[in-house]
Amino acid sequence: MSDAEGGTEGRRSRRGGGGRAGRQAARAAGSAVRIPYIKRAIPTFDPFSDEQLTIIEDNAETILAEIGLDFRGDPETLDIWRKAGASVDGERVRFEKGMLREIIQKTAPAEFTQFARNPDKSVQIGGKNTVLVPAYGPPFVRSLEGGRRYATIEDFRNFVKLAYTIDGIHHSGGTLCEPVDLPVNKRHLDMVLSHMTYSDKPFMGSVTAPERAQDTVDMCKILFGADFVDQNCVVINLINANSPMVWDDTMLGALKVYARNNQATVISPFILAGAMSPVTVAGTLSQILAEAMSGIALTQLVRPGAPVVFGTFASSISMQSGAPTFGTPEPTLVLYGAAQLARRLGVPFRSGGGLCASKISDAQAAYESANTLQNAALAGVNFMLHAAGWLEGGLAMGYEKFVMDADQCAMIQRLLAGPDLSENGQGLDAVRQVGPGSHYLGCAHTQANFETAFYRSPLADNNSFEQWESEGSMDMTQRAALRVDRLLRNYEKPDMDAGIAEGLADFVKQRKEAFPDSNI
Repeated sequence: MSDAEGGTEGRRSRRGGGGRAGRQAARAAGSAVRIPYIKRAIPTFDPFSDEQLTIIEDNAETILAEIGLDFRGDPETLDIWRKAGASVDGERVRFEKGMLREIIQKTAPAEFTQFARNPDKSVQIGGKNTVLVPAYGPPFVRSLEGGRRYATIEDFRNFVKLAYTIDGIHHSGGTLCEPVDLPVNKRHLDMVLSHMTYSDKPFMGSVTAPERAQDTVDMCKILFGADFVDQNCVVINLINANSPMVWDDTMLGALKVYARNNQATVISPFILAGAMSPVTVAGTLSQILAEAMSGIALTQLVRPGAPVVFGTFASSISMQSGAPTFGTPEPTLVLYGAAQLARRLGVPFRSGGGLCASKISDAQAAYESANTLQNAALAGVNFMLHAAGWLEGGLAMGYEKFVMDADQCAMIQRLLAGPDLSENGQGLDAVRQVGPGSHYLGCAHTQANFETAFYRSPLADNNSFEQWESEGSMDMTQRAALRVDRLLRNYEKPDMDAGIAEGLADFVKQRKEAFPDSNI
């Protein structure tokens, strides 16, 4: 069975590639602009004033100086802080006002390149750039016909293939879904290997234990060369604080492995406001800034100049049930404020994505995801994790949801490119040719531009009711299912040097044989 054929496991094989669906796909492919990441050409939306941001920054400094953060189970990190001049009381660490900001602004890069094994797909993180990245971490997957089930390594590989194939997604991501059919202590090897072999886009590494982070770095050295890895960022990694105001030894250990090896970390407080931070926007932002600065500064003490990103995952909870909510106004304000705070700090920013609480790819999923995706784009997010596939508050990765979100990502790419004010973009030749009282459908300018003038969704149906009905009366999810099958059937693996492939396979084999399977 080929890789593409394997992609339809658990779903009925469908007819695709011909008829209207095939014509749509061909047009979309013909008009797509293939770029490795977005270079923003429109301003960010900055709703917080300088005075408001200063209040939040001052409050964060108060949290750091008077309350402090716990760094648990990691004596080495406590010693690093002690040597840097922080006040260490047991596992509680406090920082003089301005100390962390000074450390960060002295050496943390404002922008950096993450290199892909295909140099044409390397991404620039920071500045006016935006990189769109798939969802991360779900233990379940959902498809239209397969329903909701635990994820497998086959599902993981399918999502790597989808991210590789779709131009609107710039990055292979990280834990696209948890392959629960593999042992916990070894599955990271198969996940990283899948990113490296089934895609040539940049990817994320393992953070579930320091030794698994080291395995990721060692595999990167096989893929890129040890000297190149030491001097360049080739992998980026998600380091979450245990909000409120706690760092554990697992995250700290992974942070130090990657920072020492000059690899990027995304330092992300994980916030559900009302449970893990104050219920207010300003209170949540103050805590986020304090937590983020503590992790960012630590990377710079471990290795000055190591690439690092100010990250945040911030949403709210239902005060009736305690369940997380998404796409609502208050987390949107937190997102905008955190983006502004990151720019004032001088480091790249991560947030956003197609977040929703819906269990299926329905109207709730669309509304909530679009609210987060579009606001993150306007906020100036540089590394947009969870941009495609997210369902059920992050518990499930949806096949159809993935390609539906990717459609939105492509629209965001077009929006952030801004208006075309070239001679062709101004369109005066068309106005001269048409004149008053006629129409533009047949003029030379329209004919020259009709394939690329407007974004063409590969999923939306804009035809008459009669034509829609004659073609099966399919809704968006059904059309997305057809697209998933078509993309996986047509997938072709990127080439890899045979010696590198053999080296990676040998490394994975030796590491798996070095210790027994465990689900811890």
